Amino acid sequence: MLKRRFVNYGLAGILLVIPVFILQANLKEPSAINGFDQAILRISSPLQALASWVIEGIGGVWNRYIWLVDIEEENEELRADNRKLRLELAAARGRATDIEVLEKLVGLREKTPADTVGARVISASTNAFFRVNRIRLETGEHELATGMPVISEDGLVGRIGRVYGDYADVLLAIDPQSSIAVQVQHSGSRGSLRGMGRDNSYACEIEMLERRKEPVKQGDLIVTTDLGDFPGGIPVGRVADVATKDYSIFEAVEVDPVVDFANLRQVIVILAKPPAPDPDADKRGRSGQAFGATPY
Repeated sequence: MLKRRFVNYGLAGILLVIPVFILQANLKEPSAINGFDQAILRISSPLQALASWVIEGIGGVWNRYIWLVDIEEENEELRADNRKLRLELAAARGRATDIEVLEKLVGLREKTPADTVGARVISASTNAFFRVNRIRLETGEHELATGMPVISEDGLVGRIGRVYGDYADVLLAIDPQSSIAVQVQHSGSRGSLRGMGRDNSYACEIEMLERRKEPVKQGDLIVTTDLGDFPGGIPVGRVADVATKDYSIFEAVEVDPVVDFANLRQVIVILAKPPAPDPDADKRGRSGQAFGATPY
């Protein structure tokens, strides 16, 4: 045990002395280096080079790690800014679309000879095929009533089906429970529009459409008549198919609506039908007899 202890102490002393000799040899001026110093430098130079390589390598790896961490933080900040800008762009596009729709609705209200009020579409009910079945409006404090017509800049949407507070549900023109008096614009043939209730289509049919000499053709515009609850002349749809039997007095007509129900954002509710035109409005007034005498 004593011998082993002396050996350990000796090795420890040598390990302590060697760095001293190496440091002393490196600090001496080149002219003062002797043979022993040269030997020390030859032996220590590879060790110093290896130590420097290891230290520089570790330092380089650490610096690259710190650099990559900084780059990742900058990338995350850029991604967050990108997401924020995308949201702001989407909001700006939505506002631009709303403004465009509102401008069209303002023009529509000016052209509609009836009392109207604007309403915002806040929700839509859809089926498994994403076909819109019903829409809900936010009407504010305006007093609406069941049956009031609802239109958009494209044409007829439907009528108010239910009112509760500041909200109202719309019975769409494409609903099988809806019935709207319509006519073919170019021929004047009249009938009743009703939704066909297809899961994947907005198609409607015209029941009891009068058959006239001028046949109905694909692409003919269908509008409302002024005989029902709606003002006349509101676009409803275009004829998609005609299947008339020779012996029938009515024409079987299928209609595609002109309104895009899936993208409705703003609508107009007609509060009251416009007054009927005065048939005598264009006639010039003539002087009648005054006190039984006819004027010259």
